[in-house]
Order: sequence, then structure tokens, then C-alpha cells
Amino acid sequence: MRPRVKFASTTAVLVCAIAATAQLRTGRGTVITPESSIERAGDIGVRAHTNTKIFIPEGGLQQSAVSPFVGPPVSSLFFETPASIACLYFLVTSRVAGCNPVTARVNPSGGAKAIAIVDAYHDATAASDLATFSTQFGLPAATFTQVYASGTKPPVDPTGGWELEESLDIEWAHAMAPTAHIYLVEAASNSNAPLFAAVVKAAQLVNAAGGGEVSISWGGPEFSTETLLDTDLIESGVVFFASAGDSPGPPEYPSTSPNAVAVGGTTLSRNPATGAFERESTWDQSGNGLSAFEPLPSYQSSLTTKLGNHRGIPDISADANPETGAWVYDSSPVDGLPGGWFVVGGTSLSAPLLAGIVNLAGNFYTSTEQELTTAYSHLGVASDFKDITYGLCGLYEGDNAATGWDLCSGIGSVHGLVGK
Repeated sequence: MRPRVKFASTTAVLVCAIAATAQLRTGRGTVITPESSIERAGDIGVRAHTNTKIFIPEGGLQQSAVSPFVGPPVSSLFFETPASIACLYFLVTSRVAGCNPVTARVNPSGGAKAIAIVDAYHDATAASDLATFSTQFGLPAATFTQVYASGTKPPVDPTGGWELEESLDIEWAHAMAPTAHIYLVEAASNSNAPLFAAVVKAAQLVNAAGGGEVSISWGGPEFSTETLLDTDLIESGVVFFASAGDSPGPPEYPSTSPNAVAVGGTTLSRNPATGAFERESTWDQSGNGLSAFEPLPSYQSSLTTKLGNHRGIPDISADANPETGAWVYDSSPVDGLPGGWFVVGGTSLSAPLLAGIVNLAGNFYTSTEQELTTAYSHLGVASDFKDITYGLCGLYEGDNAATGWDLCSGIGSVHGLVGK
């Protein structure tokens, strides 16, 4: 029996239900920043936050009957599905015109070895939520293992924000690489010490599986001793991915580490009447900029006129704007919203999405440096990466999208599997 589907409440309920969160009303709905994604004084160098944002369209996400049908849970809304993303990013050979989420049906096929997701706290319904997501979108059942990094089951996050993060991460990594083994490695808390211990554990698991990716969707402001943690992002046969953050201006650590692929965010524009894709542009809330503490890595050596001696962020970008976000199933309540189907964005979406795409590409490079050296060697190759040339980003909207590498989207977004 398929589980009963629930949807987040309408916007009329939100004001009283999520006082602890940040809200931004737009002409199209409300963007909610969960409590787990809010940066607090005293967190710098001590604790990390998630990079998720929830979008509630005007009128809410209305409950809808679910049938065994490969497509979105609400067929009148054009938010992204595994098949629509596969179509937009040329991951499948059979593509429909406009890559409409309602009519796109062909999911990515493949993936191997392992992808490990690192998050804080325990998600008791991770496996069942992943199964619901997979059934809804016609994905094969996941090979899934949940691991307690310390050996002891962590507590849950009472706000539900980290549980939403975990559902997002495992579901979209699996969506892009359906036959890869997905590990969810849970840290005891969102403090840096247990989180980076979990990163090391995750990398060891991936190495033991023959190689693959580690995806990190959390982060925090840079701090002067961050370079001491860079070695935690080195493991033979493992490529690390990290979200650039969800606020314009200085990027977050660990995305600034030279040992992580820094994943930024973009916006996918669609015709509101037909759902047809129109263009991909910048997302002006994506983290970007020059690292204050990490030096220019070798793979960015051709960009010294733009970066000087600093690590530049991001490297590669993908959909992250919550107003053009993706479907996620999470049965845990989040900041007063009932569990069920959510539309979620933030660079917490783009990081596992890209980790899954790189796994699907099947190159399994020995290190992040090798992965990024390959990617930067394809900079400007339109058949491999989509150069995002429209939009603004950064503090005060002070950075422009431009031809070639820029601070808004880095190399650009994905186009096919070559160069990954």
C-alpha cells in the first residue's frame, strides 16, 4: 500500500506556525528558512547550519491523491523532478521539449560504488521517506545504509530541519545515481567536531566501497583555523562536494576548502502557463566570493586575474533557487509544518544533486583535485558545461554573470556527463 501523502500547510497557517524561522514573501509565494539554516552569533568555527529553503506557493501545496505514476505529486505545479532535472542537464538521451516536470518521464539510469551523505542528528524515517520518493518518481529501490558516526544513535533535531536536510540529500543523490550505494552518516550534533569526524567516517566507507563521492550540504562562516580541517577532506578515491551557502557574499567553509567541489546555485525559469523551460540564470542568494584563508589552488591557476591568490567560489552550480526548487518527501514535521511533500531549494539541493551526477558520469577520480582539474579543463566547452551569463549575485548584487568563470556560478551548470 502506498503511504498517504500529506503536504505542507497553506501560507495562511505559516505566520503562527513557524515564528522561529525566517520568511520572505514574494509575488509567487513564501520562502521559509528553517531554524536549522539560520546562522547564529557564536557559531563561527564551532557549529554548522543547513542550507535549505522551503517554498510555499500562493495557495499552498494542496493535498492530492497519489497514484503509481512517474511524476510530481501535484501535477499542476512545475517544480523539479528527477526526470525534469535529467532532461535539463542532458543526463538522458530521450528528452521532451521544454523538459516539463509533468511530462518528463526518463530518469537517470546508472551509478556505481558509493555516495555518502554527512549530516547531523538522527532521521528515524530516512529509509521509508527515500522509498516513498523513489516510488513516486519511478526510481529503483535504493541500496541504502544508515550509519551512526560515533557508534551511538544521535538524538533527533527537535525542529525537524536536519531531518529535512537528510531526506533532501539522500533522495536527490539517489535520483541522479539510482544504482549507487547511498550511505547516510549521522553526526551526534551540528558541532564541527562530530561533523568532521562523520566526514572522515563517510570517506572511509566510500573508499571501502571502491570509491565515489561524499556530499556535505552544511557549512558556516570561514574562520582562521579552517585550514587545519582541510585534511579531513582527503581520502583516496573520494571526491568531496560542499554547498557554497545560501546568502550572498562570503562563501562558507568547507566549500572554500581546495579539497571540496564548491557547489553554487542557479535559477531555472519556466513558462508559468506551460511549464516549459526558458533559461537558467544566477541565483542571487547563492554563496560566492574569495576565500579569506585558503590560497589559490592549482586547478584555478588560469584565473589569477579574477582571483589573485585566493580560492574562488563556486566551482560548479546547479538549481538551488527555492522558487524553482525540487520535490522532497520528508515525513517529519519541520518548524511547525506537517511532514509530507515539500518544495525545497538552497545549495543543500545543488550539492547532492551534483555529487550524484558525478557518480553517474562514472569516472571515479582519485581525488577532488583530479575531479576539479578535469572540470576546469572543460571551462568554456558548451557541450560539457552550460555557461550562465545572465543575472547578478553577491553582496549588494555587486557581481555579474559573465562569459567564462564568474563569481555567480563558477564554471557554470551541468551539460551532459563529459568533463565530470
